[in-house]
Amino acid sequence: MPEAPIATPRIALPVEGMTCAACALRVRRALASVPGVAGAEVNPASGQAEVTGTAPVADLAAAVARAGYRVPETVFDLSVGGMTCASCEGRVQRALARVPGVLEAQVNLATERAHVRAVAGTEEAALGAAVARAGYRLLGAEEQQGEDPGAAREKRDLILAALLTAPFLVGMIGVPFGQDWMPGGWWQILLATPVVFWLGARFWRAGWAAARAGTGNMDQLVAIGTGAAWGLSAWLLLRHGTEHAHALYFEAAAVVVFFVLMGKWLEARAKRATGAAIRALLGLAPRTARRIEDGEEREVPVAALAVGDLVAVRPGERIPADGQVREGRSGVDESALTGESRSVEKEPGAKVATGTIALDGRLVVEVRAVGSETVLARVAALVAAAQASRAPVQKLVDRVSAVFVPVVLVIAAATLAFWLLAGAGLEAAVITAVSVLVIACPCALGLATPAAIMAGTGAAARAGILVRDVDAIERAQGVTLVAFDKTGTLTEGKPRLAALHPAAGVTEQEALRLAGALQAGSEHPLARAVVAVSGPLPPAAAFRALPGRGVEGEVEGRQITLGSPRLLAEIGADPGALAPVAEAEAAQGRSLAWLIEGGRALTLLAFEDAQKPGAAAAIAGLRAMGVRTAMLSGDIRAAAEGVAARLGIDTVAAEVLPDGKAASIAAWQAEGHRVAMVGDGVNDAPALARAELGIAMGTGTDVAIEAAGITLLRGDPALVPAAIEVARRTHAKIRHNLVWAFGYNVIGLPLAAAGMLSPVVAGAAMAMSSVSVLTSALLLARWRPRGAAR
Repeated sequence: MPEAPIATPRIALPVEGMTCAACALRVRRALASVPGVAGAEVNPASGQAEVTGTAPVADLAAAVARAGYRVPETVFDLSVGGMTCASCEGRVQRALARVPGVLEAQVNLATERAHVRAVAGTEEAALGAAVARAGYRLLGAEEQQGEDPGAAREKRDLILAALLTAPFLVGMIGVPFGQDWMPGGWWQILLATPVVFWLGARFWRAGWAAARAGTGNMDQLVAIGTGAAWGLSAWLLLRHGTEHAHALYFEAAAVVVFFVLMGKWLEARAKRATGAAIRALLGLAPRTARRIEDGEEREVPVAALAVGDLVAVRPGERIPADGQVREGRSGVDESALTGESRSVEKEPGAKVATGTIALDGRLVVEVRAVGSETVLARVAALVAAAQASRAPVQKLVDRVSAVFVPVVLVIAAATLAFWLLAGAGLEAAVITAVSVLVIACPCALGLATPAAIMAGTGAAARAGILVRDVDAIERAQGVTLVAFDKTGTLTEGKPRLAALHPAAGVTEQEALRLAGALQAGSEHPLARAVVAVSGPLPPAAAFRALPGRGVEGEVEGRQITLGSPRLLAEIGADPGALAPVAEAEAAQGRSLAWLIEGGRALTLLAFEDAQKPGAAAAIAGLRAMGVRTAMLSGDIRAAAEGVAARLGIDTVAAEVLPDGKAASIAAWQAEGHRVAMVGDGVNDAPALARAELGIAMGTGTDVAIEAAGITLLRGDPALVPAAIEVARRTHAKIRHNLVWAFGYNVIGLPLAAAGMLSPVVAGAAMAMSSVSVLTSALLLARWRPRGAAR
């Protein structure tokens, strides 16, 4: 009988952007070029592609993108129950990655969550089934609310295990003093049996589930090890009776289970502590709001608010939604969201954020964003995403954990065989093998990286520093130069007209009228400064913006241009007697603008922008870290260098247009620097993208949260060295924790195989390995920026 042909896998792939047969042909060619694709058919009418072959879905999606189209995606954030070690984490991740349609899967043992990117149309049920086949389960919404529903049971089990193992612990204490305080043989089996098979049943269940899935995990090591010690002791008790009760190993089985349970309980507490940042952020949002309806305040659930609603906020209450103040004045405490310890005064027109507190006045706020669109929700989502991301070094852990349990089982079997062949006897050989099984549990290995990331990003968030992902932490390590945008970053971004110098025959009123007419309606900071001191303004006709240089238009029948010194030079206008005045103003660090008509400079305008209080501290802090500083500015060189000299900045790139900032960064990179760019996250987007590390600055409500690797929630440049410091500390803590985790196993396994560790000592060491890694991470969670109150 001929063999049945092997079915080739078929993948259905939705594709967006196709409009014709030519589009379909282009997509089909792109898919066919991917290694592993046996065939591809594309239907532009249905927007579907059907691919046969073994190519990864992520490669297919990338090929479609290169062709100029898009595979729509959906994202799942899942809570996974039953994971206990690095092997579990890797197994769940591999199971999810094998589901048809999954582009990427990241699983985090510390948060017990899985972040999955998949092709649109992928069903959560398929992901749940894959997790179940791997021996774990997805937790429902009810199980995720509040405290872990199993926490009380775990605490109860730990207390019962402590009571039942107490006689064994007392007996073990007596051994160094030559005292036999160990209970009798039958008492030992009565005390140990419920500990091993009832309180330790979780290890047996999880181990069996993993075995059915054809894999191994930590629970199997504990179950096999304690079960072997109990079985050997039961056999010895039945064979020799109670006269050799001191030679039984029930205490090893029971005490190992107790230590593992204690380690898991301490581990769970530490996990909750490292994840406190997200819970604290989400806890800021109030549950109810005072919505104003027909002139009356009515208390409604926050979920009932809609954009455009008016809400009243009384002194001492938290603001229920992002919005803009319509009435009232009050100081607002934004410390929980931005890390700013001082209250911020809010008045009509000011923006406010969810979860901040009105201190001393009543505000009426127009709702501008609710739910997941609020800054608070976006910040919490960003912190959660950062904590779920995986460090590049985690790939090593993944490779180790994939084979860890099978290798340990082989080592334990080899240890048993060796000691039997060496004539040590069955009892000694089994107990030595049990020690190998118990010491090898890879809990700490799986917790080392995510625990450090959770602690570091959580501590940063409390200080108003949002780390986008672990890649940002990695990139922060090698930064040698930090480049600052000037306006709004090192300065307040609210310039004022400091001086007005009309040419001969021009009055100040005339100059302000002409300049103000051109700037009316503009949101540029210099434009607002001019309009603020101008009186009634005539209309401007034929208006035209000159990007990066100025504006021009017709005012009162006169063709007027207002722009930078660069524009003055471009059009060949004559500054006349104002040239030395311009040099003197620039020497003071002031920004200059020229009012020009018919090739003649009518007026010189000088603007002054106060530097931010934390600017000098930021530069000094970076210098203390061995990092050079640079400043990018569109100002003339004299003005830019004046600001740089006052702050102590090393390098200045002046007269740089917005699209030239990225080129300046590229030039510094060509010199061998690894550059971090600090800007507002919107206008500086090309430069932020070009730099190795982008740092976006904002004010909490208008911050471009997703514009850079690191976002500062308040516009304080002193947070820049703090951001680099916390990123470096987090990276160092990851490596420190991995050294601890690998060290326990590298040192402990040979000692256990050599018979130098009893199962009890091995169990205690295994439990303490997880606790020590998490405790180390919690030390990082206490980090605060220099000078911040602790």
